[in-house]
Amino acid sequence: MLSGAFGRNVAERGGGVAATVDEVDLLRSRQYDLLATLLGRVPCGRVLGQISALDGDATPLGRALGRLGAAAREAEPAVLERDHFETFIGVGRGRLLPYASYYLTGFLNERPLARVRADFDALGIERSDAVSEPEDHVAILLEVMAALASGRVEAEPGVEARFFAQHLQPWAGRFFADLAREAETDFYRAVGALGQVFLEIEAEAFALDT
Repeated sequence: MLSGAFGRNVAERGGGVAATVDEVDLLRSRQYDLLATLLGRVPCGRVLGQISALDGDATPLGRALGRLGAAAREAEPAVLERDHFETFIGVGRGRLLPYASYYLTGFLNERPLARVRADFDALGIERSDAVSEPEDHVAILLEVMAALASGRVEAEPGVEARFFAQHLQPWAGRFFADLAREAETDFYRAVGALGQVFLEIEAEAFALDT
């Protein structure tokens, strides 16, 4: 996750997991956390080692996880660091701008960011002062979804689906497709492919629940 991204609500509960959360939601939360981690910062050696153990299965998600595990086993940390910088940060700007405002309006800090901040207020979430990115950064939104799925953020029934529909579904699939196409390394292309598959599964599952 983005270290220290949240203030109250998550922090007040100690970052714990609600006792009533079922195994499927915990697995979903881990997928969101994994994507948030990989998009929020360059993976350290420990994280790369954990990802290297992924071997997947025959399902679309399993194949995407297996591809990511294989890419992690071949990854060179210095090359990943350069790809992360050039893709998401850059000199002036990166190849991709991973913000809801940009993907939905073509500009930064627009109405989509205001809507995210309004929902953060409603959920009692505060961004930590240590986090410089605006709240509509894809890694922060994925981290919120992880917290909602695991019960680390308390919310009424239906809030998780609405948050996904309003803040990720309209644009994050396009972002992951761009990442799968434009990243320089197999590793970040695999992250993009995993994000595409996982968000498609989430969208289908939320649609069945309505």
